[in-house]
Amino acid sequence: MPILRAPNVTFAAALAAALVTAGCASRAVNVQPLRADPAVFAGWTCAALHDEIDSVQQRAADVAYAVDERAGNNVIMLSLGVAVFWPALIAMRPDGPDAAELARLKGRHDALVSAAAAKTCPPATDVLAPERAAALPIALGERLVYEERSPGVRGARVVGLKLAALRRGALEFDADVAGTALGQRWATDLNGNLAPRSSALLHWSRLLKATVALGDVLSGELYAGSGEAPARVRGQVIALGVQNTLDRPFDAAVIELFGDAPTPTGSHRVDGVMVVDRKSGTLLRLELRSAHPDFALRRTLQRIEPAGAR
Repeated sequence: MPILRAPNVTFAAALAAALVTAGCASRAVNVQPLRADPAVFAGWTCAALHDEIDSVQQRAADVAYAVDERAGNNVIMLSLGVAVFWPALIAMRPDGPDAAELARLKGRHDALVSAAAAKTCPPATDVLAPERAAALPIALGERLVYEERSPGVRGARVVGLKLAALRRGALEFDADVAGTALGQRWATDLNGNLAPRSSALLHWSRLLKATVALGDVLSGELYAGSGEAPARVRGQVIALGVQNTLDRPFDAAVIELFGDAPTPTGSHRVDGVMVVDRKSGTLLRLELRSAHPDFALRRTLQRIEPAGAR
């Protein structure tokens, strides 16, 4: 499949940023769910209902985070997973399109829950459904091997991420550097974001979304392994296409990144490009440029070792 490119990327990114910053910041604490009919979902299986509930809750979390980011209140810090606290989301809503979107999502969520109750569906398990796991381009037990290079550092270091568990809301990896375990398990959501917490490796939070389309504008944080303040970045999807690398197809999205990394005396510009698989959030390539040493590196997926190889 040929790579598709978005026309006039710079203009589109600037326009989208202007629209975002122009949003209304007033509160609307009385948002009411927009009622949906549970009968619409009567023919759905329990697995499909659980998956759609997850999707609706993830979308609600994304809307809430975007609003909080614009307002600069830092009211909500949502971790990985699929459970959200609806009263908190509703209470922080601004007027306008975001309030309407949250009302629609809450109504759909309630209808899905009602439909699941009517079918006497059992509680959703924590394990990713087998059909969803089979659709991923990586499998349980496989180890993703990356080469990481930084300016001013001689040679490259090898970073390994072994897929250790498949959860409904997250993929769990055992991380190592040059074969030495880091002593922690990475948990990324199914979009590829890591929870905003301490890590020995550079990672990102709330940057990647579930439905990434050509021209989409994204925003989030890059966290350095040093524990310094995160870099705030925006990105735009500038290309989509299947990449048949490493003997398997990846549904790749190419994202142009730009932002700033804070320093004690100001900030340094950060820019670069990220290539990720849209089905699993798997990073294929990351190139960051910055005068801030924590945010200048290149990370490239070199190979995928089969389960049981080590």
